[in-house]
Amino acid sequence: MARRMLAVALVVLVALAGCQSPATTSDADGTTTALNTTEAPDDTQTGDTDDFDYADPETDRLGWEGGYWHNESLPVTVSDGLNQSERNQVINRSMARVEQIRGIEFEEPVSVDVISRDTYQDEYADSGDTSPELQTFDNVKFEAMFLIGETDDSISVQESNRGSNVLGFYTPKDDRIVVISESETPTIDENTLGHELMHALQFRNFDANFSSPTRDKANAHNGLIEGEASFLDNTYSEKCGAAWECASPESGGGGGGGDLHLGVYIMKYFPYSAGANFVEHVYEGGGWAAVEAVYDDPPASSEQVSEPQKYGSDQPTDVTLPDRSTDDWNRVTVDGRAEYGEVGVGGLTAMFGYPAYEQDRHSQDYVINPLNLDENGNVVRSSPFNYATQPVEGWDGEQLWVYENGDQTAYTWRLAWDSERDAEEFATTYRQVLQYWGAEQRSDGVWRIPEEESEFADAFRVTVSGDTVTIVNAPTVDELDDVHQD
Repeated sequence: MARRMLAVALVVLVALAGCQSPATTSDADGTTTALNTTEAPDDTQTGDTDDFDYADPETDRLGWEGGYWHNESLPVTVSDGLNQSERNQVINRSMARVEQIRGIEFEEPVSVDVISRDTYQDEYADSGDTSPELQTFDNVKFEAMFLIGETDDSISVQESNRGSNVLGFYTPKDDRIVVISESETPTIDENTLGHELMHALQFRNFDANFSSPTRDKANAHNGLIEGEASFLDNTYSEKCGAAWECASPESGGGGGGGDLHLGVYIMKYFPYSAGANFVEHVYEGGGWAAVEAVYDDPPASSEQVSEPQKYGSDQPTDVTLPDRSTDDWNRVTVDGRAEYGEVGVGGLTAMFGYPAYEQDRHSQDYVINPLNLDENGNVVRSSPFNYATQPVEGWDGEQLWVYENGDQTAYTWRLAWDSERDAEEFATTYRQVLQYWGAEQRSDGVWRIPEEESEFADAFRVTVSGDTVTIVNAPTVDELDDVHQD
């Protein structure tokens, strides 16, 4: 029953994710990008005031764009879609609203296109050609997290998730926003638009083009970028229907349905969930000036985002993992990426949390509840996942090396922790994940998932040494030492 309640809670959450839906256009390990209340720099113009002068100002100013004030009502009809003139009105007013909340002027308009989900899936969701090395590396990384098995293509699964869930994105190269409309007649969700407009301000005004060679670094950097946009659109959403009239369509279709892989979703949602909390923490300590300063010194790990008090103080460890494979096994590396995988607390939370939603092993209990619940047991919608659960909160660094031998693959994964206790806690929970997927213990530290049990059938060796955990994976128990000999 508890597992079913978790599944229902996440389905509801995914359906509600529209106003802060992932806006990235690609990743596989690197990235391209795409609280609850904040104070407007000058909130005297917020709300319905009979004596407010809606005349156009003589010069451009915060809270006014393209002929529309941020608190102005528009003569548009949402139910039958928005024609081009109506879309322009909504876009200009949304720009005024974003700059009113954030306190940064739009010096130039932002190009906004509205397309159907079918068009997005046909033209944007595909990551394009991938090298054999990237395909192998990514497949093994997702297999190591027990998210995508050996028979499936990890990049295709990620593309499918993007195609069914993304509601909009911003491309810094073109300084352009694309919003996905779920209706035949184009509509615009104002929260999605506000989120993407915040990205335009970020890339126009700050150095937001971070180098992110691993998943952990991508989640760390996007925790700032997407976190600030999510923090802003939470405020935008709260004002809609209260201080502001909004032209968003009624919720209902698309954006979080279909064959969404919930384990991958948990990992990819990290910047939006943990990031919003991170930016709120920074904002409360020093306002928008403090948030802007983070662009000059971005988080060094996703742990610093999920636990904001560690930002600037708890730097990740440079993990050492020597290559002890035989000549039969060759390292797989990808040009332009780090030579190793590093999934961080976002990936580890997805690994431990996915069994709560995985549909093929109904008789098995889940490992952890990944949802962030308030004191009443309700999901915190502004930050719905808890990426600082006990098994991952002491993370201190990692390296995952991918190997291949013909058409077989293997990996060695070393994770550093803040203490020996943290290492033991992680190892204990990892063994629970092994057992969930059907693993049987063969000897001290060695486990085997039989072929008939799951798509993760392999041999595993789990070793704890002080504050580090080393996991070795191979097709068979006899090949473990060939991949990495202790």
